[in-house]
Amino acid sequence: MLIKIIICALLLFIVINLVRAGVAMLRQQDSTLPMSHFLGRRVLYSAVILVLILVAMALGLITPNPRPY
Repeated sequence: MLIKIIICALLLFIVINLVRAGVAMLRQQDSTLPMSHFLGRRVLYSAVILVLILVAMALGLITPNPRPY
């Protein structure tokens, strides 16, 4: 259950960074951090989630749905 909470939290961080990148894009002159900073974090969190899911599946912490239909 803990692994699912961690994955959900990381997905929430991805959405937050997407919103912050949008705000930075709209306020280019006033922004202290560029939009690419937030988009880079979003890509990093996505990669971490992918690796975390693969490791959790390999260790048997989560199991994929054997019959998705």
